[in-house]
Amino acid sequence: MKIHTKVIKATLISSLLVAATAHAQVSVMLPANPGGGWDGTGRQAMAAMNKAGIYTGTVNYTNRGGAGGTIGLAEFKNKANGKPDELAVFGAITVGSITMNNSPIKLEDFKPMARLTAEFLVLAVRPDSPYQNLEQFAATLKANPGSVPVGGGSAGGIDHVALALLAKASGADAGKINYIPQAGGTETITGIVNGTLAAGISGISEFQQFADMGRVRILGITSAERMEGLDVPTFKEQGFDIELANWRGFLGAPNMPEENYRQWISRFEQLNNSEAWKETMKTQGWDQFFLAGDEFGEFIKAEQERINGVLKDTGLIK
Repeated sequence: MKIHTKVIKATLISSLLVAATAHAQVSVMLPANPGGGWDGTGRQAMAAMNKAGIYTGTVNYTNRGGAGGTIGLAEFKNKANGKPDELAVFGAITVGSITMNNSPIKLEDFKPMARLTAEFLVLAVRPDSPYQNLEQFAATLKANPGSVPVGGGSAGGIDHVALALLAKASGADAGKINYIPQAGGTETITGIVNGTLAAGISGISEFQQFADMGRVRILGITSAERMEGLDVPTFKEQGFDIELANWRGFLGAPNMPEENYRQWISRFEQLNNSEAWKETMKTQGWDQFFLAGDEFGEFIKAEQERINGVLKDTGLIK
């Protein structure tokens, strides 16, 4: 009878564990509209995690776009505080958006989980542009920064920061650059082609197909080294010490329990090394840019200092 009772107890415990696993659930805040980079990062990362068997529970997604991610993150902070399985996607754009939108949220209030991917930026011009290289473009920028209209993403975003850094590196007044925010990459391409823009700045994925078609010519990329399969010189090798990435990653809820926090870091480390994630990155055209936990937290602090410094130089913030 005792043995029978032990068997029943063991079976019951096993059933409970299976049930708990089956009903495991995580919520992911996607502080952007469906279809964008943050939306894709969140959904693709969790799908790859499931495929690799790292986390196979239910995932609930919430899309809340606006103000460079600050609206969604504000909601996330209020609703997810102290909860164990609440995550949010964010990225480089968030850093400047918090300042530009006078948002009350602070990135240090969240748990720095994992930086997953990066997309490096390129500067592109018309094929018949007088600028044959980045040095020639920067020379004009230095002589008369207002005479060079350059299109890119939102004001204060990572594209704007890249142009400001190039202006500083060339000796130009970053506060006088003629940066014109565009609704999207297609609008930027149109502006370059029809001549209303002297150049455009965006992620390589936005411009590469048009470069392959001969509609634009790429002068430089902000990666540390030349990218494999891409015949484009870096900003650095052309004399401008600029390395900048539109990185994306995950935050944990404020006051997330430490044990749970470490568990999620471990899951993202496993994800980064998984074949499922490597296949996803290749398909999506993303570059591996992994950093986790406290090291990621230090990186975020450094990015805040750098990006906010550039925004001050351009006069966008005081």
